[in-house]
Order: sequence, then structure tokens, then C-alpha cells
Amino acid sequence: MDLQKALAKRKFVIIGRAGMDFYPDPPGTKTENAIRFFSCLGGSSANIGVALARHGCKAALVTCVSDDAIGRFALNQLAHYGVDSRHVRSVGGEARNSLAVVESRMEDHQSVIYRNGAADFEMTVEDVCAVDFRSYGALITTGTVFAADPSRSAAFRAYDLAKDAGIPIIFDIDYRPYSWPSAEAASEVYSRAGAACDIVVGNDHEFGFMAGGYDQGLAKARALASETASIVVYKMGEKGAITFADGEEIKTGIYSVRALKPTGAGDAFMGGFIASLADGIPPKEAVLRGSASAAIVVSKVGCAPAMPNGEELAEFLANHSGPNS
Repeated sequence: MDLQKALAKRKFVIIGRAGMDFYPDPPGTKTENAIRFFSCLGGSSANIGVALARHGCKAALVTCVSDDAIGRFALNQLAHYGVDSRHVRSVGGEARNSLAVVESRMEDHQSVIYRNGAADFEMTVEDVCAVDFRSYGALITTGTVFAADPSRSAAFRAYDLAKDAGIPIIFDIDYRPYSWPSAEAASEVYSRAGAACDIVVGNDHEFGFMAGGYDQGLAKARALASETASIVVYKMGEKGAITFADGEEIKTGIYSVRALKPTGAGDAFMGGFIASLADGIPPKEAVLRGSASAAIVVSKVGCAPAMPNGEELAEFLANHSGPNS
């Protein structure tokens, strides 16, 4: 498989959740003191889709949403941002959309996530079998799709279909402990998923839990790069990232900003990073552009509405002093 040729199609199918985010308004307000809220599209996969669309790529989402006002909100928001929702199925019964209440503040930040009876876990093998994977340049999944069945089985079936179609698989580890019965169960499933992917992105804690210990995370990332994946990005927060690509270990810093909130950085990074690779930009610069995208998003309210487009990213890079070393 020619990874660059596939990504150059700039057309991605993403499996994972879409939901609603509530932000206490004005920024800085604690949730328990709020009397009004700002709402926007949420969910890591939906946010990645928005980020890619903002960079001029085409993105389609495969998931389930609740057949109610919140599910329809998510569908309306996907349409607003230009994310293809033809493979998003509405489900009735007791299934409910993911809902997050997230504060726009750094000090004593609170994010409260509601995931009981999550509608996106209702995605089935039939849902992914309805997708023509040959028409896309790559499949992107986030780790939450593997936390429960039937979504887990559907995601692994999508991996098989993507491989049959000859397109690369991109994995954002995105480990959320509250979705799993145990860290051991998550580690086993994520290790299986990671070994099947061409590009793997995660932070030091996520690679550490995959390996069974934080101190083994870097070795896990290095092993994936040498054995199965073409590109592995090991993110270390304020310390930057180590990217394994083309037999090299590339160290990069982050772009310092005055952050308004700690959330949304990972989704923004994925969008900026993958869109840059699709444009033929080398891995090191692509990682830096992903890092710059993350810096922009944490300095603004919301995740989806804060995702930068190409012009905004270029302006940020032109005016910033550069990444730390």
C-alpha cells in the first residue's frame, strides 16, 4: 500500500461518536454557578471530522445517534460543518447521545461526561458493511468505539473491510477509563487494534496503559513503529512529541499559548496532522501543524467551532514565535 497516495485522496471515513457539548457561559464560569450554557457539537470522532473538513478534506462519519432532539442536534451540526452523515443511524429505545459539560477554564477544570446507554455503542456490523471503503483514502477510528459491543465487533469488521479495500487505518487511542470495565480489558483490545493500524496516535499515558505500565509506553510506541505501523506519534503534553516515521525518531515541541481550557487538543491535532500528511507534508512538519492546531483550539471556547481552517492555521504559524524545543 502506498500510504501517501491513499491519504492524498483527502477523503476519510471516521468511526466513532457524535454528541453534544455544553459550556458554562461566560468563559471562566464554574458549572455549579452557571445559569446559561453554550452548546456545540461534541464527540471525538465528530470533532476530528470537523477538523478535517475545516482543512478542506472530505469526511464521513459512521455511528449511531439517539432518535430524539439531541441526536437530531448532532445531525444538524454535522451538516453545518460539512461532515457527511449518510452512515449515521438513529436508534430508538433507551439509547442516549453522549453529553459533556465542559468548563472553559484551566484552574480546577471540570469535565462531566454522560455516557450511560450510549447510542454510539449501538453501531453494528451491518452499519459498517454498508460503507464503500474503496471510495475513501483512509479509515480513522477513535478508541471509544472498542469499549462495548456491538460497536467493538463492528469496528474490527470495519478494519477487515478497510484492509480488503486496500486503504490505510488510522487509530487515535483516545482511552477513556469510564467506558471500560477494567484497564486490563482495554489494554488487550487496544493492543489488538493498534497492531492492525498504519498510523497510531496517542499520549504517553495511553501508550503506557496499552503496554501494561507507564514506563513501558515509549517502548510500545517504538515496537508498533518497527513491527506494523508506518507512523506512530507518541505525545507527551508540554514536552512535545516523539514521532516514529521512515526509520527515524523525530522530536518536536509544542506551541505555547494562553489556554482557556484543556480539552479538544487531541481532536484538533489529529485533524491538522492527517490533513497535512494528505497534502504531502513530511511527518515532522505535519506533527508541528497538528500541534499548532491543538494550541489554537485550547485557546478558544468549544471544540468543533474552534477548529482552525487552513488560513487560520497559516496566520497562527506566521505570528507565533515557534514551538518550544
